[in-house]
Order: sequence, then structure tokens, then C-alpha cells
Amino acid sequence: MMKRVVVTGLGAVTPIGNNVKAYLEGLQNGVSGANLITHFDASLFKTQFACEIKDLDPTQFIEAKEVRRLDNFSIYALIAADESIVDAGIDPEKVDCDRVGVIWGSGIGGLRSLEKEIEDFIAGNQIPRYSPFMIPKMISDIAAGHISIKYGFRGINYGTVSACASSTHALINAFDYIRLGKNDIIIAGGSEAAVTKAGIGGFNAMKALSTRNDDFKTASRPFDLNRDGFVLGEGGASLVLEDLEHARKRGAKIYAEIVGGGATADAYHITAPHPEGLGARNVMKMSLADAKLNASDIDYINVHGTSTPLGDISEVRAIQHVFGDDAYRLNISSTKSMTGHLLGAAGAVESVASILAIVHGFVPPTINHFTDDPELDPKLNFTFNQAQERKVRAVLSNTFGFGGHNSSVIFKKFED
Repeated sequence: MMKRVVVTGLGAVTPIGNNVKAYLEGLQNGVSGANLITHFDASLFKTQFACEIKDLDPTQFIEAKEVRRLDNFSIYALIAADESIVDAGIDPEKVDCDRVGVIWGSGIGGLRSLEKEIEDFIAGNQIPRYSPFMIPKMISDIAAGHISIKYGFRGINYGTVSACASSTHALINAFDYIRLGKNDIIIAGGSEAAVTKAGIGGFNAMKALSTRNDDFKTASRPFDLNRDGFVLGEGGASLVLEDLEHARKRGAKIYAEIVGGGATADAYHITAPHPEGLGARNVMKMSLADAKLNASDIDYINVHGTSTPLGDISEVRAIQHVFGDDAYRLNISSTKSMTGHLLGAAGAVESVASILAIVHGFVPPTINHFTDDPELDPKLNFTFNQAQERKVRAVLSNTFGFGGHNSSVIFKKFED
């Protein structure tokens, strides 16, 4: 018999709050995390703004010597993971660390660290003097390794890389390992720190980013007629997934139950979504079947909703295909309107938002909506501009990535 898997701890470092409490307040109040870029001089770039992490001193959480040896994506991972582990009340001295694992997603990993080493190489007249920390700082799996080493967790340990679907894949994999009885607890999540020259420049070259430099606070506007691309975000989030019986034995609090997940491919294009959302349809159907739920059981869909012209339409078409008349009963919202698009960390950050919706009885808004898109059904509830109070029994969270990767996960109110 499959084991039940619950969420016993949450952690978050986001552009609208550097911990779960602050993130919740940002979601409830519809805060925009967009600002002019401070990490580097972006004055010559087509896009000069992003959703950066603000007012975070890593040395309050990590020794200064160690901070210098870490890329920001690993720093965000360690801070978010620590919050979730403390929140879950996990003491490494009191659990079987051979059965506690870490699965962590990042689409790009240490991009700034790689970028800096190349800049230093060129500035040094091409003398090949690379830092011995270059490789360990940039590789995408290293965040999982750092979390494991810090706490002595010796269970399953690896990174997931599937572009913007990375951390949702991490959650699904962790869910599967626990329900199969292979681990008792897994710290699962994702982090990203791609607000760099290469990150902004690369996405600009693809024409993927908004260039609304004169109105950056409202630039991330999913489902709005005048959306012109996504806003790049950074940060991370962590969820402690745990075997229900194990959580009961140690008296852990339970936020929600994870009941299903799915993963599919579009098999269509390296960056564009399938126009009818074929892969998105399949992954939502797969998740509902895995959870043994009907479309009518879902109250809220936290959509991928990046604010791109094609992506938003294809996802909504997929939702209407899968949910039929039930699509008009549920709430839909894109929290990327507030946080920006955190790439590989998006799934974890949005899963925390989904769980907070269940716990606190509200649906976070899709902010920055000004003009209806005639391509989208006006009868659908996109939760525009203001959070809505609602009893939320179950949430489906979607994340889709370049390469045609699709992943969905379902969280449900815990019932003993």
C-alpha cells in the first residue's frame, strides 16, 4: 500500500518576502516585487528591471567565509531549507538521517559564478587562473549537496533540471520516494539566481522578457491584452515532505497533503508551448488521476501564467479542455504577477503559495490587470488585482519549461 505524504515544513526567500510570513503578506496584499536592477548596471539592456531579492543579509544565516564560496542560488536554497527544517521541528539528532533526503531543482544553477569567472579570465589577459570554487559554485546539483552536508541527511540526494519545471519535478520525485517507502522525510524545493548580465541579455535576445522599463511595477501582467513577456525573478522555496505515519509519531504539525503529480512533454518546440496546450492537458489529467480526484474537487489552479502572449492562452485552453464546466467554478491566478518568473524555483515558490491558500482560506491575486484579452473567456475567474477569500480544499499547481517539459502537482487540505 502506498504511504500518504504530508507537508510539515515551509521555507521561502522571494522578491516579495524573505520568509514565509512575509511572503504570505505579500501574496495577500498583491505586492509587486519588480524594481530596477541593482545587481549590475543594466542601463544598456533592453530590460532594466527584475524581481530581485531585497534586504537580505546572508551572513545572518551562513558564515561569511562560506558565503564567499557559494553562488546566490545555493545561498537562497540554504536559507529556505533552514526555515522549512526549523518549521517542521526536525532535529537531525532525533531522526534516522539515513532516511532523510534532499531533492532540489534549479534550471540554471550558478550562472553569476560562471559569468564572473569568464569576466575575470578576459580581464586577466586570458591567463587561465580559475577559482577552485568555480565548478562547485555553478553546478546545478550543488544546492542539494549543501543542504545534505549541513544537516547530515544521508538519504536520497540529487538535483532536478528541467528549466522552469525543475522544482515541481523535485517535489513529484520526493513524493514518489516517500510514498514508496524509500525515505521518511525529503527536503524538496528549488532556487534560482539568474538576474545577471547573461540571464537578462540571453532572455532579451529571445524576446522573452517584458521591456516595460517606464512602468516596471506592472510589467508582469498575465492574461492582460498588453502583456509583453515575463519579468525575471530570483529566490527559492523549500517544502518538508514526510510520511504521514512518521509525522504522527513525532507529533509534527501538518500543513497539507500532497496527493498527486504528473510530468509530460509537449514534443513540439524548444521554447514555444503547444498552441492547444496538449502537454499541459495531459499533465493535468495525469495529476488528477494520480490523486484520484475529479475536476470538481479542485478549487484553485495556480497557473504557470508567465505573462507571455502565447503561453497564457495555451494554458487557459488546456484548463478549459480538462475542466470543462468546472473551469467556471474554480479560481485561477498567476502569482508570477507579483514574484516574477523564478525559472527553476517557480514550482516550489508557487507550491508554498498553494499551501498557504489552503491553510489561510484565500486565493492570491493576478495583479496588474488592465485590459481583457478577447482570446480569453471573460467568464473565467482569474482573480484579478485582489485576493479573494475562499475555502480551498485542493490546489493544482502548473509549471512548464523550455524543452516542452510540463509538470503539475496537487495539494489537498489534510483530513486525518
